[in-house]
Amino acid sequence: MANSGLQILGFALALLGVIGLIIGTILPQWKMSAYVGDNIITAVAMYEGLWMSCAFQSTGQIQCKVYDSMLQLNGALQATRALMIVSILITLAGLGAACMGMKCTNCGGDDKVRKSRIAMAGGIIILVGALCAIVACSWYAHDIIQAFYNPFTPVNTKYEFGSAIFIAWAGAFLTVVGGAMLAASCPRNKSTPKYPISRPPSSKEYV
Repeated sequence: MANSGLQILGFALALLGVIGLIIGTILPQWKMSAYVGDNIITAVAMYEGLWMSCAFQSTGQIQCKVYDSMLQLNGALQATRALMIVSILITLAGLGAACMGMKCTNCGGDDKVRKSRIAMAGGIIILVGALCAIVACSWYAHDIIQAFYNPFTPVNTKYEFGSAIFIAWAGAFLTVVGGAMLAASCPRNKSTPKYPISRPPSSKEYV
């Protein structure tokens, strides 16, 4: 029963994690304009994401523009795009496999050991997907930090971390925890005694 509860908790955490990864991938707030230097203009806030860049004005108006050409993007952005999409697809495949192997479902047959191994394989697949998301977020964050501390970067073009990258990091963390719980739910094989069990002689043998 405890093993089944661990599987359900791990599946729920991994599901919340992949939702966070999807939301973080879609949002344009991966990096935001940093207000540094003497000439600070707070009337317009610039945000850049994986798919578009947006300008938030103090009046409440929002103007977004989708990136025209993928070839104009830098290598870090293209790699982050690819890794986040691969992470979401792998995690969804792991959730499907884990759902088939969970004890509370009827998929995957009636063999409990086989179902637990399927759930464990699903957890390992989820961990691989979470690792792709962690690498993507860390790579993008490293690119932001490197450009921020570069002395040749103009002050008005410096950026800092946005809210979307933290959402993606949180989703990756939940996915890691959920995948680890599913991967650790495989039961240990109970050792069966190799010697025959002795039985007391029946009363018919004495007759």
